[in-house]
Amino acid sequence: MISRWKWILKQTFKKLWFRATLFAIVAIITALLSILFKSMIPESVSVKVGAEAVDNILNILASSMLAVTTFSLSIMVTAYGSATTNVTPRATRLVVEDVTTQNVLATFIGSFLFSLVGIIALSMGAYGERGRVILFIVTLVVVALILITLLRWIQHLTSLGRVGETTAKVEQAAIETFIARARNPCLGGYPWLENNEQPKGTVAVYPKKIGYVEYIDMVKLSKLLTNDPRHIYLVAQPGSFIHPSMPVLYLSQGQESSISADLLETIIVSDVRSFAQDPRFCLSVMAEIACRALSPAVNDPGTAIDVIGRGVRILSAYAQNKSDEIEVKYPSVHVAPLQNNDLLEDFFSPVARDGASMREIQIRVLKGLSMLSKGWPGIFAEAAQTLAFETLEHATRADHIDSDRYLIK
Repeated sequence: MISRWKWILKQTFKKLWFRATLFAIVAIITALLSILFKSMIPESVSVKVGAEAVDNILNILASSMLAVTTFSLSIMVTAYGSATTNVTPRATRLVVEDVTTQNVLATFIGSFLFSLVGIIALSMGAYGERGRVILFIVTLVVVALILITLLRWIQHLTSLGRVGETTAKVEQAAIETFIARARNPCLGGYPWLENNEQPKGTVAVYPKKIGYVEYIDMVKLSKLLTNDPRHIYLVAQPGSFIHPSMPVLYLSQGQESSISADLLETIIVSDVRSFAQDPRFCLSVMAEIACRALSPAVNDPGTAIDVIGRGVRILSAYAQNKSDEIEVKYPSVHVAPLQNNDLLEDFFSPVARDGASMREIQIRVLKGLSMLSKGWPGIFAEAAQTLAFETLEHATRADHIDSDRYLIK
């Protein structure tokens, strides 16, 4: 688990504006460094580089990079719209955080600012004869970088915003989240198995914000109880919708004290759910993609079948990395582990319901449940059996011919 500030920094690094700003600053500094190092170039070399050589290249870069950046932004917005319409709005966040797209746009913006600063400095005569040589060399490097970036951008455009590519991003994010949760089933805390009622001798702590729990700083939460005999029982977990009328945690021994405000600061609340620390949200998004593909407006059972396979891979990765022994890093913090029946229900139930009238969907759902049940009977067998009966009931009530019902059963 990482601290609150490290998590905030990690989220900041994923923002488009941060990467673009960083590249822009580097570009401006690079353009100005040629002025500082101009004394290192011999006079004989500076004569060979004409005054108009660098100026012409920079003018071309300035005009072309502005157009390319504007065009790339329009493509990016179109890709976001495509992901929202054809996949799910919940997956758009992953498309926005795409590293390749951010690097491309940041490179174009940085190149534009580099050429702009270079043109201004040349007009002021700040470089001199020798400084112009360094600027010329750096400009050639920038041109090469732009060429490589353009080639990568062309290749990336073939899949940006497509259903398959976006679904793969959701799957990858889900696998990473599930593996992290499998290795820390209780977020590093002590298992709280009887989480359906308030522990005796505890006081409830209520939040002041309304929204979804996005992240819990377990490190700080544990440090607040250092040299303190009290214990914390977390009611809200990442993905929980909290409200001032509902407790987010219970604090043992005594009345609610000033520490309650510090405890609430460890819980980051957002308007929407995120993929980090929230495995059930990952499965819900995958199920939503499949359900949208099964809607009459889309009618794409092939995508739904593909998503079912991805869901089986996600749950398999969780089972493969799950250990019977729970490592407790924060013994004073009690957290309920994930319920296996909730995981299967989050993913398979909506797909089985919306695909009830399609034989191939029902068969694929039952096969997926069978694979998980046989692969890890101790984890999924009971929940898979319950969902299999529900799936068969959906199929029974749907309008199937006798041969289809026979194949499903």
